Amino acid sequence: MKYILAFFLLASIQVFSQEIDENLLKKHVYHLADDNMKGRGTGSKQNIKAAKYIAKEFKKLNLKPLGNNGFYQHFTAKVKKVVVKDSLRDAKNVIAFLDNHADKTIVIGAHYDHLGEGKQGSSLAENSVGIIHNGADDNASGVAGLLELARFYSQNNVTEPVNFLFIAFGAEELGLVGSRYFVANPTLDLKNIQWMLNMDMIGRFNPENGVSIIGYGTSTAFETIYQAIDLTKYIKNYTGYEGRGGSDQTSFYEKNIPVLFFHTGGHPDYHRPTDDADKVDYTSLKIILELEMAFIDGSFTHTDMLFRSTDKK
Repeated sequence: MKYILAFFLLASIQVFSQEIDENLLKKHVYHLADDNMKGRGTGSKQNIKAAKYIAKEFKKLNLKPLGNNGFYQHFTAKVKKVVVKDSLRDAKNVIAFLDNHADKTIVIGAHYDHLGEGKQGSSLAENSVGIIHNGADDNASGVAGLLELARFYSQNNVTEPVNFLFIAFGAEELGLVGSRYFVANPTLDLKNIQWMLNMDMIGRFNPENGVSIIGYGTSTAFETIYQAIDLTKYIKNYTGYEGRGGSDQTSFYEKNIPVLFFHTGGHPDYHRPTDDADKVDYTSLKIILELEMAFIDGSFTHTDMLFRSTDKK
């Protein structure tokens, strides 16, 4: 009897421990947005370090590598230089697969690159060349969310009725280059993708505006799932029908794949050197991930999520 009680106690502890960990979210953001990472500009040594950090986290979770070189999918990105000529840079997506032996797969994505030292992308700061743009909200916050969802679904002792493909996209700031490369050269048949969830700038929740859930109209199932969620448990949110937007879900939407894009909106530090880790709202970030999980779990019963174009919405 004593051993049976101990077993159930251990099981309950394991289940309880499998929740989004705010401390781990903070750990990931502070690491990726540290000054030593020098803004994670595409093609930089620090961008490579960021990719290795993500791959190492995926490996810890015993996820299957699904790039064309282990966890990495290599491609070339054109960096428009502010001071000197444009250059072609080696870049990479970091891709991991949770194989639940299901027919359909949910893609969960976030881009990990940023503007470097103001020499690439679209810095909004005057005289920004040579100044580190840490990109804590944009998009270390999304990558932290990606890693936590990967940890949760791979370690929760549950076999979900779908597979998960976790992708950290490179070169998003240069024009969605990494996600466009992936959908043109998929390492998993796009026909097997049920839908795609994207996180970009989910760390600066503003209670007056709420978190936006873009792409709500891209599947006939999302409205049904949303109506079934007990929204009183979560923070203020609003939905947008359109599937396009300035982030990587657009690449999947253009391939007729339903998408949801979570985003907490602009702020005075957007694309400026002041987007730092101490300004991220980690408690709200955790709640946003829990809301995303409600959508993910709600989609399990919708085996056939029909794509609905929102071009005319």
